[in-house]
Amino acid sequence: MSVATLDSMPKITVLPHAEICPQGAEFETAPGVSVADALLDHHVDIEHACGKVAACTTCHCIVRKGFNSLPPAEDVEEDLLDRAWGLTAVSRLSCQAIVQHEDLTIEIPKYSINHAKEIEQKESSS
Repeated sequence: MSVATLDSMPKITVLPHAEICPQGAEFETAPGVSVADALLDHHVDIEHACGKVAACTTCHCIVRKGFNSLPPAEDVEEDLLDRAWGLTAVSRLSCQAIVQHEDLTIEIPKYSINHAKEIEQKESSS
């Protein structure tokens, strides 16, 4: 377990994702921000179709390291996660997972359920 010291910030390591972050990424972020905001602030363009208000599953991520340092998921998040593609025991909606003082390793699933994006892709291929 890697915990940031008082004069350092927790580090987020993003595992490579073919479309969103092919080379992976690693950066520091302040405690108290959501994983989604930290990713977006560091140019990891995770989907967030609902505007980061816990109304969809497009920002689903898998917390491979540091999962237990995050505040527990609330019932709304748990219910939404049941619909996410590739759900694991360490899955979270990145818009609801608030960074604490421990380093995190994040995996972005290969797929997400984004009906708006699917409609756009279907229309552009017609």
